[in-house]
Formats: sequence, structure tokens, C-alpha cells
Amino acid sequence: MARVLTPRAEDFPRWYQDLIAKAQLADNGPVRGTMVIRPTAYAIWERIQSEMDARIKDAGAENAYFPLFIPESYLTREAEHVEGFSPELAVVTHGGGKQLAEPVVVRPTSETVIGEFMAKWIDSYRDLPLLLNQWANVVRWEMRPRVFLRTSEFLWQEGHTAHATEQDARAYAKKILHEAYEDLMVKVLAMPVLVGRKTDRERFAGATNTYCLEGMMGDGKALQMGTSHELGQNFAKAFDIAFSAQSGAREHAWTTSWGTSTRMVGGLIMCHGDDNGLRVPPVLAPIQAHVMVVKDGEGVAAAAATIRDELKAAGVRVGFDDRVDTPFGRRAVDAELKGYPIRIEIGPRDLANGNVTVARRFDGSKASVPLAGVVEAVTAALTGDQQALFDQALAHREANTHEVKTLGEAIEASATGWARVPWSAVGVEGEAEANKSAVTVRCLIRADGSVPESETEPDLIAVLGRSY
Repeated sequence: MARVLTPRAEDFPRWYQDLIAKAQLADNGPVRGTMVIRPTAYAIWERIQSEMDARIKDAGAENAYFPLFIPESYLTREAEHVEGFSPELAVVTHGGGKQLAEPVVVRPTSETVIGEFMAKWIDSYRDLPLLLNQWANVVRWEMRPRVFLRTSEFLWQEGHTAHATEQDARAYAKKILHEAYEDLMVKVLAMPVLVGRKTDRERFAGATNTYCLEGMMGDGKALQMGTSHELGQNFAKAFDIAFSAQSGAREHAWTTSWGTSTRMVGGLIMCHGDDNGLRVPPVLAPIQAHVMVVKDGEGVAAAAATIRDELKAAGVRVGFDDRVDTPFGRRAVDAELKGYPIRIEIGPRDLANGNVTVARRFDGSKASVPLAGVVEAVTAALTGDQQALFDQALAHREANTHEVKTLGEAIEASATGWARVPWSAVGVEGEAEANKSAVTVRCLIRADGSVPESETEPDLIAVLGRSY
């Protein structure tokens, strides 16, 4: 294949931008910091949406929709929340040619507006838990935009729930963390995310606990792939989300919020992409097998169509390319760039020999396969390559995660990957010191790898790294 991308090892950021452009994934929008998501990437996002939506519903949440515009006064009710988001807010002061009586904020997240309506809808303990999710866009004015990773407007889902007890809220925040988010990222995105707890310095504004999922990218940096927050009673008290308990007493609810976004598409690119383009895990891929007519000839197009139909009947998502007026090499490069897991190539010579060529995107291998064995070969390759992508990403993470004992060693190790260091060797002061070197505590975990409930637990491990 002709090289069309800057090699990752030579310039990783340039490689990322090249891939987005050459694979036709996205363009910069007309307003700085915005993006246009092109059909190839949007099809991937739709698959992520579908898989995530099913998991969220399995966890008992229902979809709803809340307004894009939020009265500015709503945000001021929770002091830590408005302080955390103030630098990122887009505020509308005029509408219909007139100055508004009260400015409205373009939704940066919806804790405040959903809290307002939770207060209206909840009256009794019988109304709890209230489990809501919405698919929407949000705006956070980004000073250093990067397509999919940090844009002023992005797409996401945000869940918001209210519970009768702190224990129930905590259990649900962790349920989403593991059963929706971690399950999707591991089984669908083939990404070995590290699941942990954010430090108090890094937690969500207004939360009492933030749980996170961190992925290691191809250059050793971290990307926060999703978060789930316990909000305690902070928003419930600010918006009077209260209920009559079984005892008859009036109590404030315990709330959670959780979200993932189109940032996952950026993570997918940087975790699995190679010098030939994107590699989409087969379980996720909108097109799992791409049937390509190499060259026209008697019976070739009909044979290709038959293979397409047989694969569809076997449950494979199939693309079809019979554009013989376009050079095959150009079409093959395009398929590589877009990361189709399998290509099935057929031309007159293949048909005469009763074979097709099956090319695997994961490792670039090609094999000649009899026509009668195409479906079996393709389905086996899809299963194998899904696991192979995960294993490769996990091996990369393990090879670039360093066990150290001091903060200085952790900062040094973070130049090329992640560092695992005792939290007791870092602490609040050490965390601030690391931040001066653009190194952050990505998360805290217990020695057994499980998620702690507080940063004061003994013997915690801090994972430090540079991040996007």
C-alpha cells in the first residue's frame, strides 16, 4: 500500500490529523472549536450509541430530553458546579432582536435543569429511584480544540438519577460504570480501560465522588473515556429534590450523573489506528466485511453479489464495491484508511480458480479462500481479530506502565507512558507538583485493582500520566 499518512512514530499528532482527513472522518466546523462529523465516523458513533443505549436501558434507565437553553440562575444555585464550568460557558444575552431579561446558558451539562424537573416529579419514596438518560449535544467553550477529543460542541449521553439512600445512589453509579461503560469499552471498542476513582482535585464540579475509565493511547498518553459521579445531596438541596420517606419524614434525595461522548471515537482512532489508517474492532464496525470487485470480467460481479448476500444472511454487516472505473489500488487504500476489518477481493483470475482473496485489516495478512468457504473464513477472522485488537492494546498498556516508588520517578515515567506509584508517596501536595509538569493523577485504584470509595483508604495506588 502507498503511504498516505505521517507515520505515528514520527509525529503522532500529525498522524491523527492526517487520518481524520484522509479517512474522511470529520472536518473542522465554521466556528472555531466545532466539528462536522462525516458519514464514516458518524456510522461508528451510531453503532456506539446503539450498543450503549441498550446497556443503559438494561440498567433500568429511560431516555428523555431536556432543553438546550438553561437559565443562568440555575447554575448559580450550586456554587462549586458554576465555579467549575464558568470558564467554559457559552451565554446567550439576546434573542428575537432584544436583550433577554435573564441570560441563558447553552447546555454544558444538565444537572441543573434536570434537577429542577426532578423536584417537580418526585414527591414520595415510591417515586424513587428515578433513572433518566438523554442523548444530546453540549457546549463547553474550548480554548485548545482537537477534533473528537476537545471540541466546543460535542455529542454525548448524560444520565441523571435520584435515589432514596446514599448506598443506592453509589451502587447505581458503579453499576453504570461497570455494566454499561466498562462492558462496552472492553467488549465492543476492544479497549482495556483502567477503572478507578478520581482524586478530590480531579473530580467533577459539584460531585462527592467521581469514577472514571482511562484508556492508553498509542503514544502512551491517557484519555478519559467516561465518568460516573455520585453527587451526594448537593444538587438535591440546591433544587429541593425531596421526598416523603416511609417514616413520614421529608428527606432530600441522593443523585448521580454519568456520561460518555464522541470523545470515544477519538480514543478508538488513537488506541487502534496504525500507519495505514483506522482499525475498527469487528463488533463495532458498521462494515465488517467489504466485498470488492478487483476487475470486471464475465461472472465476477454476480459472484461478488452472491458472496455479499451469503455474508448478510450469516449476520455479517457487509459493504459492496463494484466501481471498476476507479483504480483498485485507490479503493483498497480507502478501505484500509477507514478500517474495514475484512476485505474480500475478487477478480477474473480469482473466479477462474474458484477462490477469493481475504485481507484482514488487523495484521494486513491476505489468504486465498475457496468460494464455498468464504463465510466461515470471514466469521472466524472477525471473532479472532476482535480479541487480537484487545490483546494488542492491553500488551501496549502493560509495556508502557511503570511501577515506581517516588513522585519524581512517576513524573519522569509519565513522559512515555503511565506510572503506578503509592498514593501515600504523592498525596495532595505531590499531585499539585505533578500538575506543574502537565502530569495528572488519572485515577486511584486499590492494590487488587478494584475501585476505592475514598482517597483516604490505606495502601491505594495512584496512576499518573499525561493526558488529552
